[in-house]
Amino acid sequence: MRIGHGFDAHALVEGRPLILGGVHVPYERGLAGHSDADVLTHAVTSACLGAAALGDLGRHFPASDARYKDCDSRVLLRTVVEMVKAKGWRIVNVDATIVAEAPRLSPHTARMAENLASDLAVPVGDVNVKATTTEKMGYTGRKEGMSAHAVVLLGPLSGPA
Repeated sequence: MRIGHGFDAHALVEGRPLILGGVHVPYERGLAGHSDADVLTHAVTSACLGAAALGDLGRHFPASDARYKDCDSRVLLRTVVEMVKAKGWRIVNVDATIVAEAPRLSPHTARMAENLASDLAVPVGDVNVKATTTEKMGYTGRKEGMSAHAVVLLGPLSGPA
């Protein structure tokens, strides 16, 4: 068994859609970034890379590469899942937390978990997505940005978990 932790953060800006776990969340601002800036999917992808000792997102999908400009982060996650499988591992489960003061995310977390489970090729019951605030402290509390943490457990590609 192997475990990986992922973290990502992006600033909130005008003129961008807010995409979290592949879900378009209604809000007046979105996250700034080279790709779609989906902090949740980035954190999960980073955790997968870490658990498999495959480096980080920037190594595989650099912001300097025009191919990744405004790209769908779910495509990157599916690519990483294939890399993890190529190393002989499979995703066992995921636990992720989005840190944001607004908007209210609980109405959307089930769809986020469904999207991530589909991309990770695991049952939706093996993916947990939750949201929290920082009680108005820091950049998330001031609604300047959002962050996400994720933990991923890998098991051998064949055999019991």
